[in-house]
Amino acid sequence: MHTPEDSLPVGSTHSLTLPEGSEGKRLDRVLAELVPQLSRSHWKELFEAGLVQVDGVVCQRPSSEVTVGSRVEFTVAGRVKHRSEVGDPAQLVVLHEDEALVVIDKPPGVLAHPTDTRSGATISDLAAARYGALPTLQGEDRPGIVHRLDAGTSGVMVLARTVAAFEHLMNQFRSREVQKTYRALVYGTPRFDTGWIDAPLERDSGDSSRMVVARPGDGREAQTYYVVERRFRGLSLVSAQPKTGRTHQIRVHLTHAGMPLVGDKLYRRKGGPSLRLPSSAPVPPRQCLHAAEIRFVHPLSGERVSYTAPLAADFAAMLAWTERELAP
Repeated sequence: MHTPEDSLPVGSTHSLTLPEGSEGKRLDRVLAELVPQLSRSHWKELFEAGLVQVDGVVCQRPSSEVTVGSRVEFTVAGRVKHRSEVGDPAQLVVLHEDEALVVIDKPPGVLAHPTDTRSGATISDLAAARYGALPTLQGEDRPGIVHRLDAGTSGVMVLARTVAAFEHLMNQFRSREVQKTYRALVYGTPRFDTGWIDAPLERDSGDSSRMVVARPGDGREAQTYYVVERRFRGLSLVSAQPKTGRTHQIRVHLTHAGMPLVGDKLYRRKGGPSLRLPSSAPVPPRQCLHAAEIRFVHPLSGERVSYTAPLAADFAAMLAWTERELAP
């Protein structure tokens, strides 16, 4: 498939068959060889965006082993634009740091890493500027990034400082040993105080920026456990623990369960919530979702550690208003 670069325009879709001799190799390496117009880091972006299918099934693991004869279909997306705008490293709110990792409190509105649709300093930019060279196993444009939070989501986030720490942490994420707890302010008052949402997710065919609950047998498995912390008149404060780590999982799952997040413009339900908040309510310009705690085994000590981050100021202001104005 050695065609001129201009034959792979953004938005175009292509397909190929994995050849003999590639059995057992990493899929991204084989694809980078077959399609030299796209680098491995570009392929990484396509995988993560759900733009690569193997035998008709979306594949988001570049490290998957090749099966000879499999049919791969992919859609070309624009590359991440590397920017000179890095920002002040002092912006990083560090909760913990050692020679293996850094734990930060990510503010709302800041991207975890660069994208081709948003500008401004990112967590990966700031971390690299502050700590120097960081492992780039997730891509050259994502130094230190082990896991991500949505741009509008605030809270605790872990960065790796060494390759060994990165691999150790990633193995824990893959085996679902990392425990994450989020807090969300949602519309509605659930019938039960606890709930388990088991609903597979897939990308919205009509809007690639959104995820949706898939039909039975489709999508990727996704489970979320939630606890209602407090009930108000028309709103609830919910604690959520995702057992899987799908894109927008908590936002989609809680909305699916009748609890759309306050401030979430992307996943507002048709017709909107039954409760209409007054203009005086300090509704944040983003979803009221905060990564409150993360627990994992430290790569160096082997001990299980826990780190927490307080609610961001805008979320805290909205919660204080709710406690004052909508108390039951």
